[in-house]
Amino acid sequence: MAFCNKVGSLVTRCVSSNNALHAQVQMPSMFDVVRGMSTKLFVGGLSYGTDEQSLKNAFSSYGEVLEAKVITDRDSGRSRGFGFVNFSDAKSANDALSEMDGKQIDGRNIRVNPAQERSGRAGFGFGRDSME
Repeated sequence: MAFCNKVGSLVTRCVSSNNALHAQVQMPSMFDVVRGMSTKLFVGGLSYGTDEQSLKNAFSSYGEVLEAKVITDRDSGRSRGFGFVNFSDAKSANDALSEMDGKQIDGRNIRVNPAQERSGRAGFGFGRDSME
C-alpha cells in the first residue's frame, strides 16, 4: 500500500510539473503537426464532371500543384467523387486546406482534408497472401 502511495505521489508531481512547463509553451495539437507536414490533400464531394485539369486549376492559386488526381471507378471509368492534390510545399497545402474546404467546384461543395496514408485493407482471402 505504501508503495502505491509513493508511485501515486510521484506521478502526481510529474504531471503537475509537466503541466506547469506546458502552460508556458503552447503545444501544437496533433492535427496541427500532421497538417504542417503534409503536402497532399484529400478532396471529397467532387462533381462527377470534375476532371484533373479543373481540379488542378481550382487549387493552383495557392501554390505549385505537382499533381491533381481524380479517382475513377475501375470498371466504368466514371469519377468516384473524390481526388487528391499534391503541392510542392506544406505552406501552400495548408493555405489551400484553409481556404478551399467548403468552397464550390463545378457546383458542388467540396471537403478538403490532409491526405492520410492508406493502411493495408482487409480482404476476403483473395489477395496475394492467399495464393502462397
